[in-house]
Amino acid sequence: MAQADTVHLYAAGSLKQALSEAAKAYEAASGCKVEAKFGPSGLLKDEIAEGATADIFASANMAHPQALHDAGKSGPIVCFARNTLCALVGAGIDVISASLLDRMLDPRVKLAISTPRADPSGDYAVEVFRKAEALRSGARLTLENKALKLTGTASSAAPPAGRSPYGWHVAEGRADIFLTYRTNALAAQAQYPGQKCVMLPEALAVGAEYGLAVMKGAPAGAQAFAQYILSEQGQTILARHGFAAP
Repeated sequence: MAQADTVHLYAAGSLKQALSEAAKAYEAASGCKVEAKFGPSGLLKDEIAEGATADIFASANMAHPQALHDAGKSGPIVCFARNTLCALVGAGIDVISASLLDRMLDPRVKLAISTPRADPSGDYAVEVFRKAEALRSGARLTLENKALKLTGTASSAAPPAGRSPYGWHVAEGRADIFLTYRTNALAAQAQYPGQKCVMLPEALAVGAEYGLAVMKGAPAGAQAFAQYILSEQGQTILARHGFAAP
């Protein structure tokens, strides 16, 4: 029975607040316990591939759960939420959407991203750089060379407990502009009110699709929790934390 199950959830760090709330609501309704591990999706995917005990994988992209599915480790992949990249900008930095590319290219401005391949946020940022090349020759190489990879690996500097890593890096002066998910930027802005979320102009905009997979051999409660995330109740929780419906 699902009530006797303990579900092991591996999920992208950007989902921590939303899926922690969803897990509590599901536990209260079902009696099933959810134990969650949050982190960069690429690193979590590697852990699962190497045998980590995970029943559900909620990734910030579709590719990582698809890789596990292709390896015979999970059932079908479903898109359960959407996000978008934006720029978290430090206090006192003069930038709007229209001037964002100029400011990112400015050698005086410290630009940060998460680590590509380890964290889909970094991969999405690289896609922004590819789009920038279509607007300005040489922009991609310039941005890739200057972008500081401040999050997304086990060795990345960790913020104080409960603080946004993105807001913390910006507040500490390690970055002036941090390309991250809009949900992350809004959470950082709530903790550091001087910071602002600047949306990417249409020509640079990059969206993120989040993929959900139930691993083979998972208990019945795992499938039930996955269905809860996809349900109206689960989607309402995700929307409250800034995610768009699939």
